[in-house]
Amino acid sequence: MGSRTLIICTVIIGAMCLLPMMAVAIAAALGSFDTLSHLIDTVLFRYMLTTLALMVLVAVFTAIIGTGTAWLVTMTRFPGVRFFEISLALPFAFPAYVMGYAYTDFLDHPGVVQTFLRDVTGWGPRDYWFPEIRSVEGAALMLTLVLYPYVYLLARTAFLQESATATLAARSLGRGPWGAFWTVSLPMARPAIAGGVLLAVMETIADFGTVSYFGIQTFATGIYTSWFSLADRGGAAQLALCLLTFALFIAILERMQRGASKHHNAGKRIERVPPTQLTGWAKLGAMAACGAPVFFGFILPLVLLFEMSFASEQDLFSSRYIGFITNSIILAGVASIVTVLAAMLVAFNLRLNPGRLSLSAAHVSRIGYAVPGGVIAVGLLVPFAALDNGIDGLMRDWFGISTGLLFTGTITVLVMAYMVRFMAAALNTVEAGLSTIHPTTDAVARTLGRSPMTMLWSVHFPILRPTVFTAMLIVFVDVMKELPATLIMRPFNFDTLAVQAYRLASDERLSGAAVPSLVIVAVGLLPVILLCKALARRPGRQSSRPTAV
Repeated sequence: MGSRTLIICTVIIGAMCLLPMMAVAIAAALGSFDTLSHLIDTVLFRYMLTTLALMVLVAVFTAIIGTGTAWLVTMTRFPGVRFFEISLALPFAFPAYVMGYAYTDFLDHPGVVQTFLRDVTGWGPRDYWFPEIRSVEGAALMLTLVLYPYVYLLARTAFLQESATATLAARSLGRGPWGAFWTVSLPMARPAIAGGVLLAVMETIADFGTVSYFGIQTFATGIYTSWFSLADRGGAAQLALCLLTFALFIAILERMQRGASKHHNAGKRIERVPPTQLTGWAKLGAMAACGAPVFFGFILPLVLLFEMSFASEQDLFSSRYIGFITNSIILAGVASIVTVLAAMLVAFNLRLNPGRLSLSAAHVSRIGYAVPGGVIAVGLLVPFAALDNGIDGLMRDWFGISTGLLFTGTITVLVMAYMVRFMAAALNTVEAGLSTIHPTTDAVARTLGRSPMTMLWSVHFPILRPTVFTAMLIVFVDVMKELPATLIMRPFNFDTLAVQAYRLASDERLSGAAVPSLVIVAVGLLPVILLCKALARRPGRQSSRPTAV
């Protein structure tokens, strides 16, 4: 495969990633404006308000929790700090909807907490007030608990790279540890924090499982309701276009923040900031501040899921569950291979043929990370369903046979949806690996007569093997957790662990939903642990003696 063919492949991949967005826009434009008018008069304003409320709540609390804990474990020393460095990222393994299932069983009216409260006080059901978990605030809490690691990981990386010069200057001018944090550390880490918050916000507007189970009306639930319950594809496309516009606006903000981060460097880091040894109440406060997210975001829901699974009638080793696990592994495995292969072609082409066309194709390939799974599902079902119907009609007219659903009736289009959704994660990982290979390696391989593809597989791939494995693992876990696209696009009678958990929870069989949820969480722990190990190996680990406060 020569350079020309490589460019063509990259352009095709970019076009595939752009297709669902274009299809949504066209379907929305061709849909009846009566539907749009009805949406405006009835639910559109409500969808907008609840989505905005979730975004604001999640943004505020992920910023507070993620930034505060990152600074504590990086800039201070207290008992258990090494444990918290890793454990604060563990809630990342939980899908938000799984967290919602666990806490609903725990906090709802028949749950352990309220039952204990009634037993102790003798109150009746109407004698007391208890916060409703199935609310906008409850959904925001679930999302915050699983999304604050975005901010924590990025903020901690920023604090680890912070130069000691500015902080020591602030301390020499009379600022204490907290004063130096507010005036020096926080402003320098602001781009990283903002980037983490914006990523959490994008995941919030893409969430379907949590808001659907809690009965909250957002754009994500509206798309599913319009498509399946109301059979209104035009309305679903118009809602998807609204959500797509919303998501792309957030993505543009995130890219602007990423670009701005290049201009907030504090200079060459010569020495790490010496950590502050906390004592007394400050030490206890730091332990409580770091322990609360770990307890409520990982330990408690994990214990609840285990307890619920023991009380369930679900057999993980039954033929039915083996089928769910097999389907999940097939989807995740095929999608991870396809996505990483596509990412390698795009990244390698950009390295070999740096130009406007290659750069544009790479940027377009990344756009899927900002698009919710429900939007991608609608955007792919519209053109491929029309293609299936067209082929079936021609075959009936010409040969008198029906071809059925060649694309939408198989996992083909679903795998494509996963590729579009998670291409950015794979592409960023592969590009980071390629950046470590010196350009002279390419020149030497070409002088020895290697073609571009031969060079990729025989020279670059052996070096990139750990990077490729990491990228595949990240995509694999993301596909295992993905719910809206799977729910909308899965073939008939092809259910996964995520779909089974959602179905059981929708039927209020929370104990049964705990079994597939535990498997999803167990798989999700793998990339989190790898991520924490990679962060721990960063250069410039603290070697200075801590100062007491």
